[in-house]
Amino acid sequence: RSPSPSRGRLREGARVEARYRGRSKFYPGKISRDRGDGTFDIAYDDGESETRVAEDLIKAAGGGSRSRSPSPSRGRLREGARVEARYRGRSKFYPGKISRDRGDGTF
Repeated sequence: RSPSPSRGRLREGARVEARYRGRSKFYPGKISRDRGDGTFDIAYDDGESETRVAEDLIKAAGGGSRSRSPSPSRGRLREGARVEARYRGRSKFYPGKISRDRGDGTF
């Protein structure tokens, strides 16, 4: 009945990643409402929204990273690293993985 201690960080306004419509992939967003019954409304970064998402489909954004900086230092970017990037310079960020380091500061 009571929320699990590990989920205590889930609250309105918290940055999270959630499995949209229960699918396997996690998408970044923000909790817009705590329903008080173990479900949450999510406003996803891509503009989509979803209501009554079960807490077992939600995790804290960043996977527990200790870094407080919104962007990692250049030295930490390498092939295989999980990142959020702006697709073709647009304003929204999308989750992804660096597949190639071109050696000139672009990935």
